[in-house]
Amino acid sequence: MQSPLPVRDGVNATRLRLPDEGPWDTAMDYMMHRWGHIDPQGIEDRFDAGEIVGEGGIPLHRGTRLEDHTFIWYYRTLPPETRLPVELNILHQDEHILVVDKPHFLPTTPGGTYIQESALVRLRNQLDLPDLIPMHRLDRMTAGILLLSTNPETRGKYQVLFEKRQVQKEYECVSAAEPAAGHPAVDFPVVVRNRMTKSRSYLLAEVIDGEPNAETRIDLLRRFDGADAGGHAAAGAGRLGLYRLEPHSGKTHQLRVHMASLGLGIMHDSFYPELLDKAPDDYTKPLQLLARGIRFVDPVTQEPVEYRSRLQLSEVR
Repeated sequence: MQSPLPVRDGVNATRLRLPDEGPWDTAMDYMMHRWGHIDPQGIEDRFDAGEIVGEGGIPLHRGTRLEDHTFIWYYRTLPPETRLPVELNILHQDEHILVVDKPHFLPTTPGGTYIQESALVRLRNQLDLPDLIPMHRLDRMTAGILLLSTNPETRGKYQVLFEKRQVQKEYECVSAAEPAAGHPAVDFPVVVRNRMTKSRSYLLAEVIDGEPNAETRIDLLRRFDGADAGGHAAAGAGRLGLYRLEPHSGKTHQLRVHMASLGLGIMHDSFYPELLDKAPDDYTKPLQLLARGIRFVDPVTQEPVEYRSRLQLSEVR
């Protein structure tokens, strides 16, 4: 459903569905029930200023009846954010798409404590493109190629490519050169298939019994020695491997789960194979996972295109 309010400061207005019935006479009564304990004066001020609207952009007032609207829109009050010490790099831009190198630690879209500090909002503000929308997502801790649509009129053509899995993605990661104890040796290349699920209430994705819905082809590109904090070869640091990952599905945390299932958990992964205690971001130890490239036949030009990341994983020697 199209928002009647424009994007403001790179952020979409929030949509709220009002209940069909309940002990609330007005829309403001319901909003006070939901959020009055946080900012009651702010809610009253928004209604008085006409900043809360219904379909068609009709402003609501304090006495607007609950049953008069099904959906309402408003702008949230956003807390101040500290800018993350990472930068986006633009690789390609035309009248239909934008391709960028997303750094580690920057989320793709707004959420939680990161609103202005998301790739989408930064780019909307930087390029004055309020209609910008990502065509896919990268985890906050994953860096690399991110494709966004700049043109609502052709957006659907690119969305279809992703829906029909006509986009080929290539990732790289760093892990141990040999599987952890208790895991068998791996004959590369190998294809990992299983059934994955992830609930919103739990941080980790899980592998369950059933028909596979996640598939990744994994190959070992080369082995090399690890390094100490000064960048020198470290005695006893163990051999590391640079791996190519080619997912044929797009489940949340799929690559991290599939590498961990082989006993090759990705370097600096705080989720898999073991969930570690949450700690402040360590910008010297980013997750060693990079979206290296993306390929597809451009639906507008009908020409094959490929975009490659210019970033490098910090642990590769």
